[in-house]
Amino acid sequence: MTYPKLVINTDAIRDNSRQIIKLCSSFNVQLVGVTKVTLGNPVICSLMKESGIGVIGESRIQNIQRLIKNGINGPFMLLRIPMKSELRETVKLCDFVLVSEPQVAEWIDELSREIQKTVTLIYMVDVGDLREGVWYESAVEEISSVMKSLRKSRIAGIGTNLGCYGGILPDRENMLRLIEIKDQLERRTHAKIDIVSGGNTSALKLLEDGSLPEGINQFRVGEAIILGTDVTRNRSIPGLRQDTVLLEAEIIEMKTKPSVPVGTIGRDAFGRVPSFEDIGLRKRVILALGEQDCVPAHLKPVVKGTRVMHGSSDHVVVDITEANQSFDIGDTMRFTMSYASLLRSMTSPHVEKVFV
Repeated sequence: MTYPKLVINTDAIRDNSRQIIKLCSSFNVQLVGVTKVTLGNPVICSLMKESGIGVIGESRIQNIQRLIKNGINGPFMLLRIPMKSELRETVKLCDFVLVSEPQVAEWIDELSREIQKTVTLIYMVDVGDLREGVWYESAVEEISSVMKSLRKSRIAGIGTNLGCYGGILPDRENMLRLIEIKDQLERRTHAKIDIVSGGNTSALKLLEDGSLPEGINQFRVGEAIILGTDVTRNRSIPGLRQDTVLLEAEIIEMKTKPSVPVGTIGRDAFGRVPSFEDIGLRKRVILALGEQDCVPAHLKPVVKGTRVMHGSSDHVVVDITEANQSFDIGDTMRFTMSYASLLRSMTSPHVEKVFV
């Protein structure tokens, strides 16, 4: 057996997919299943498709290529606004593309005419989080102008992203802002805006509360399906399973040492100034695991009474002084993790992925 490894619970991911589909459907919201945190893993994508998810959202063309190579034929939505250098491949492989620049929309339209393939565009609007999108106050003017210029491709929707950059949470006010832009665009252009893509996992709370305004009809969700959590609100989502993914790592050292280093403290290997509390001698283990494989500070040990202390590139130190079970060299420890840590583990070639 190879360590470290991710143990991925297929039933739990399937259950979460179905539960979120049910929640979204009750509000007439289409669920786009997002696989980007998994590096476009075809097994996880297949679980989403088997559960009833139609469109798969990915942020990178390479991940979409991987999915297609493994027999998954989409439809695919490119979530990150595309680079000019990847536009030809984007038009060939994607059915939906998020855009935020008039020039990019026009380039896609040109390629669509050349390749003879219609691509559906969703124009992104920044309603406050300060990541991608035309600023909401300028949205109607910019998007309506682009809509008139396209000949083959079509702007069939508008969307927004919240929480990922500025930490701004979706709420009724910023969702209504998006709906008002949609209404103004339809009045100005006399064209139908079919899709109003209101966000990601962080927007699910509006469905739970029953506060989502009518008119938002699409969410792009990954974290809630794969972890059952919402990092923007630091919560486990009610009704979803969190027993989806565990990280296992092997113990390579076990010794009792002081709780505070001896000498002058500078910065660690990642430029951080570590801080330590003097709580006397502690029994600690070192795991064959590090920042290259996960985010050590975001790991939560399964065994009670243990605590992650710190990590470097290839080592994680865990305090086991008060553990409710014994350990030895060669034993393994298991952890749940955050979205950020899962992202790093899924993209690390040193972490084996095991599906159960």
